[in-house]
Parts: sequence; C-alpha cells; structure tokens
Amino acid sequence: MRQSIDQASLMAWFAEHQRNLPWRATKDPWAILLSEILLQQTQVSRGILFWQRLSSRYPTVIEMASSTEEEVLHLWQGAGYYSRARRLFQLSKLVCESSEHGGFDGVLPTDSKTLKTLPGIGPYTAAAVASIARGEAVACVDGNIRRVMARQTANENPSSNLVQEWADQSLWKADAGNWNQALMELGATLCTPKRPDCAACPVQSSCSGMAEPTRYPAPKVRTKKRVDLMCILRVDENGLPELVQRGSTGILAGMWGPVMGESLDVDSLTYLGEVHHVLSHRDMHIRVWKGKVETGVDPKSVPLSSLDVKILRLGDID
Repeated sequence: MRQSIDQASLMAWFAEHQRNLPWRATKDPWAILLSEILLQQTQVSRGILFWQRLSSRYPTVIEMASSTEEEVLHLWQGAGYYSRARRLFQLSKLVCESSEHGGFDGVLPTDSKTLKTLPGIGPYTAAAVASIARGEAVACVDGNIRRVMARQTANENPSSNLVQEWADQSLWKADAGNWNQALMELGATLCTPKRPDCAACPVQSSCSGMAEPTRYPAPKVRTKKRVDLMCILRVDENGLPELVQRGSTGILAGMWGPVMGESLDVDSLTYLGEVHHVLSHRDMHIRVWKGKVETGVDPKSVPLSSLDVKILRLGDID
C-alpha cells in the first residue's frame, strides 16, 4: 500500500500550531512515559494536572519504586482506570531491580523492543516513548492516527495491520518523535471524529475521504454490560465511613471504599438511593444502604475511586 502524505506541510503545521503541553519540553523518557500512560484514557486537560502531580512526587522511576502502591493509587485518584497506576508501580519496581535479577538497575529502557516487555506497555506506548525520547525510527498508532489514516485512504474499517503498514510507510524517519506527535496532534485537534476542520488541514491535498470525512472510519458499535451491585455505607458517630481495601484483582483493585457486593444483608438498614457510574464497557448501578459502625476511616487518608466518591456523596460525606 502506498499513500503519499505531505510530510513537510504536516511538520510545518505542527511546529506552528502544536499545543503547549508540559511533557513536550523534555526528552526524559520517564516524564514522557508518565504522560503516555495518563493520556491513554484521561482527557488532556486533566492529564496535565495528574502529570504535574505525579512527576513532582516521582521525578524519576526510582522515587516511584521507593514508594508504595497505595500512595501511587492515592495520587492517581480521580484519573480513573486504576489498573494503569498499579501496572506503572509494578514497572517502576521491575526497572529498579538489579540486572542480576532481571531488572534494569534503575534506568528506564528507551528502545521500543525492551519497553514492550515492561508491565502495562503495549506497542503504541513503546513506540511513542522510544521515538520521542531517543528518536527511534518507529511509527506509533493510536485512535487519532487510525482516523487520519482512514480518511487519507477513504477506508471505512481499516484493520490494525493496515493502519500500522500505512504509519510505517508514512513515517518521517529523520524526526520520528515529532512526526508521530504531529499525526496525533492532527487527529486530536483538526481531524476530529465529529467536526473535522478540513479547511485548516495541512494535508488535505492527499485526503481521499475529504468529501465525506465523518464516514471514515465507520463508528464502532460499543456495548456496555450492565452491572447491578449493592453497597452498605456504614458511618460512625463522627461522620466517618467504614472503608475497606479491595482485593488485588478487578477494576477497583487496591482501592478503598464501602462494602460492596452482588448480595448483601441490608435488613434494618436505611435505603439511600442508587448511584449510576459508567465505565468504558460497564454500566454500573449501585444501590446504597446506610448503617452504623463503631470506628470509620478518614476518606482523605486512602485512595478512592470516583465511583466510591459518588457513593460517599450520596451519604453526605466529602
């Protein structure tokens, strides 16, 4: 497959119009990795806040490895998808292991092949970090680049292999890091899903799908599984709730919150109402009852998910 895209025009546009994002001012692979992990499922505006929080507390991978998973989760609170934080902490511990024990002596690898062996690092993140931090000539593919490719080639449903092939062929190897960022920036700011600004696009001359841009790619049909749970919010005489740490598996692993389950004994308890919480593949409905406990826990002292924050607010607990 050959598809010509005006590299010089895209790079010139990126140099002039790129957003001022704090991680773009560094080539530090750890700082770049933090940004890439955060931006996987967090909006850029919120991602900046959490990146500043995490990079300030953990300026190097060594500081995170010297911390605890609970502290990392606490700092991650509000960013969502907490498995990312757990895997990032696991990554930091592995990197800081001695090479004799399979680690990297506290030095984060920067080549894409080795990065892909670390916890939570897939092909996209490995390529992004390697190309931006060290200039490795490797193309990365995310949702933005897939959309740009689909419109450039007028393909309603390009396969992952086809998108990667296009990205590989289009790559400006002399400056792979900025090239990858330029394509992602184009998809994030101009070649958007619903209202693309084709008139301002620097590569419109090669766009085969420009006449009907929103046709490409075809929208994915997403189905959400409904999850119904019960929750008991027990509160002590000082207004502090009973909070328990959840197990090591599941979407809320390692986080703290009220007792929750599919079937709980709620006889004699007061029904408070229902909390609705939407995740990428789950539509959660939590019915909440209120009870009493002898001694509660200060919510500010433990990591809470946004779902648990909603439950506490239902019980007038901040």
